[in-house]
Amino acid sequence: MGLDSSALGELKRIYLFDALSEAQLERVLRTMTAVHLAPKQGLFSFQQPATRFYLVRRGQIKLFRVSPDGDEKVIEVVHAGRSFAEAIMFMERHIYPVNAEAIEQTELYSFDMNTFMDLLKESPQTCFRLLASMSQRLHGLVEEINNLTLQNATYRLVNYLLQQLPEGAVSAPAIHLDTPKSVIASRLSIQPETLSRILSRLANQGLLSVSGSNLTLHDVQGLRELL
Repeated sequence: MGLDSSALGELKRIYLFDALSEAQLERVLRTMTAVHLAPKQGLFSFQQPATRFYLVRRGQIKLFRVSPDGDEKVIEVVHAGRSFAEAIMFMERHIYPVNAEAIEQTELYSFDMNTFMDLLKESPQTCFRLLASMSQRLHGLVEEINNLTLQNATYRLVNYLLQQLPEGAVSAPAIHLDTPKSVIASRLSIQPETLSRILSRLANQGLLSVSGSNLTLHDVQGLRELL
């Protein structure tokens, strides 16, 4: 059976699948199922046995842990076009290390981990291609860890806002924060009230203006200079 062209196009944009041949992709696609989640509906829980990994088609997924005191820490917000939970395939214990929950109406593709691992065992060349793709992604994650641990709250928030800009934007672009501010704050290791204070301070400096979830960046260069 041939691979559906639209599904092939979606998968080939993801680093995991870009390393696979079309025949290998066909095998993966045969294990694929669609998952639809309502807002705040859970997908999996911390320490639950893991047999599937996922690709977000539409919507957003929140990956988080809950402290013994009941505080929620957002580890990552996964947007459309991004995969998650694939690294568990390479761990000794196949359990989910976080909770996963939909932030809004979300559609996912779900894939069988064992099938993907069988492909890698059969093809050293595919393994090397995947390692190259994963190493590029790892560099980005290391930079993100540096930002979260070494930089102050203003730096982290401004850096996050600038990452939302269209490429090449230089003046007064509008940004819609489709992720709730409380989730953004947790992701950036900032208290929600601190995030609001930083936005107010930046607005007072004339760098941006805020209207609910909509921001207008009046001075992109000025924001970049804060970094």
